Amino acid sequence: MAFYFVQFLTGLASAASLFLVASGLSIIFGVTRIVNFAHGAFYMLGGYVAFTLTERFSGAIGFWGGIVAASLIIAAVGALVEMVLLRRIYHAPELFQLLATFGLTLMVEDLVVLIWGPGELLGRRAPGFRGAVDFFGQNIPAYDLFLIGLSPVVLAVLWLMFQRTRWGVLVRAATQDRDMVAALGVNQKWLFTSVFAVGVFLAALGGALQIPRDAIHHAMDLRIIVEVFVVVVIGGLGSIVGAFVAAVLVSELNAFGILIFPKISIILVFLVMAAVLIARPWGLFGKREAAARRTPGLTINPWRPLNSAERLAAAAVLLVAAALPLAVGNYALSVGSEIAIFAIFAASLHFLMSVGGLVSFGHAAYFGLGAYGVAFLAKLAGLPMLACLLLGPLLGFFGAALFGFFAVQLSGVYFAMLTLAFAQIVWSIAFQWVEVTGGDNGILGVWPERWAASPAHFYLLSVGVAALAISALRVMVFSPFGYALRATRDSPLRSEAIGIDGKRVQWTAFVIAGTVAGVAGALFAYLKGSVFPDDLGISLSVDALVMVLLGGVETVSGAVAGAIVYKALNIWLVSKTDLSKLVLGAVIVLIVVAFPKGIVGMLETIRNRRRPQLPNALVPSGIETAE
Repeated sequence: MAFYFVQFLTGLASAASLFLVASGLSIIFGVTRIVNFAHGAFYMLGGYVAFTLTERFSGAIGFWGGIVAASLIIAAVGALVEMVLLRRIYHAPELFQLLATFGLTLMVEDLVVLIWGPGELLGRRAPGFRGAVDFFGQNIPAYDLFLIGLSPVVLAVLWLMFQRTRWGVLVRAATQDRDMVAALGVNQKWLFTSVFAVGVFLAALGGALQIPRDAIHHAMDLRIIVEVFVVVVIGGLGSIVGAFVAAVLVSELNAFGILIFPKISIILVFLVMAAVLIARPWGLFGKREAAARRTPGLTINPWRPLNSAERLAAAAVLLVAAALPLAVGNYALSVGSEIAIFAIFAASLHFLMSVGGLVSFGHAAYFGLGAYGVAFLAKLAGLPMLACLLLGPLLGFFGAALFGFFAVQLSGVYFAMLTLAFAQIVWSIAFQWVEVTGGDNGILGVWPERWAASPAHFYLLSVGVAALAISALRVMVFSPFGYALRATRDSPLRSEAIGIDGKRVQWTAFVIAGTVAGVAGALFAYLKGSVFPDDLGISLSVDALVMVLLGGVETVSGAVAGAIVYKALNIWLVSKTDLSKLVLGAVIVLIVVAFPKGIVGMLETIRNRRRPQLPNALVPSGIETAE
């Protein structure tokens, strides 16, 4: 019993830092609607800056002053980021803010390595809390007890700020209905800046307080960010009390899961999050969001099929791509195969996001399931390559059919987080079910047959499958099903009134997108000759999001351009510099600021400006031209 009690206290100590970071992310998203992927980077920077300051200044004042000073410094950096970068793109599609913060995360990772080096850094023990306290023969660090006592104090301070101050009332009001807050004359710019600074301060404080407990390293941002998203969603967006309760719940599940459920310890938290979202979609302490007041579709141009000239141009591009083996070597062809595969992957997510209006944070699950489907059929069943390519994606189909049934019952960020939970469950199964999947050793030896073994032949196969898959998705966009899907996206109530079963249509789109992603994963398994759990990981899902947003989420063909630019740039930078993430992140941020509609969206805007303008009497109204 003493051991379990100490384990419980250890979980509470871990919950303290998790609560600080999660509460910051909760209020940032609740008010600004920014899905801040850089929140983990601010947590990491808080740890590194606190390490530097506490090493430079001695004594208790130097240590604790360094912790607070580091948090304030990073909060000021966060406010500067909001004013210089995010404020410029508030009127862009909301997901472009996700892309900008992802670019910041890439930059921070390389900057940290450049300044502090790639190795782990061990901080000083906290003055006054260097010993351990005996609990029935079990020792628990005194610093853990300090963290356990600190978290309720922070909760109380935040509660007073949000319940007893005018600023807190405005923040709570903006969390529920920021459009109404703006209509009442509140300066949203400074409200957003102050909220972002407070949220970053809490993240940096959480990172700074970790230095006596854990080593500081350049991957700690990714380790914390997924758990923080889980806590925020379980607790409810904008709820500080919810973040506190969810942080305790998640930390205790992590502490006891390894003891009680060792086989499913990794997926336990995501199972709980999925159950909470299915039973209560807005979280334990969250509230339903107010419906958006802007008319859907007014920010985009009406879509149309390609005309004859554009079809000829697309055919010419495809012919040039098919002729590439005559001009380049094997390495370039391997890179071209990878780009073609990721164009399929990005197009499948784009179909779900742009046509269906459903943003998935876990789309890599179906890419990875397609890859594992091929590996199982090739290695265990011994089927030929063509049969594997035809049947392997069915694993992605079944996964999308199962998970999509539950996911489409939700909307917005809750839909996105449920897809993330399902993806992490699949990743955890692949990682822990060593007897079947090989665990982190993967499944090796998935090589193409002789007819597709050469780089040139495999490249032509990849380009051909990509052309077929992308063409099929585009045909569906302008089919009756595509129109029904877009109607459900733009106005669920009106589409339901004319007899469209919105949930069934969205579920069908989810299954189609998952199956096409499985096709990409099947090709990827043969390209690499192996399959690993990373093929299902969150980083691959984020890559797909970046490709879609980079090309233009409000366009029909933006995903293809985004995949080509992102993968080509990524591969080229890795081969040319050790600071590839820094350069790639800077390029992403620059594109977001300069071209907030994406690459293809920017080109379409330029083309529309060059068209002759119709007389005012002949120009239809905005609602008539919007989808």
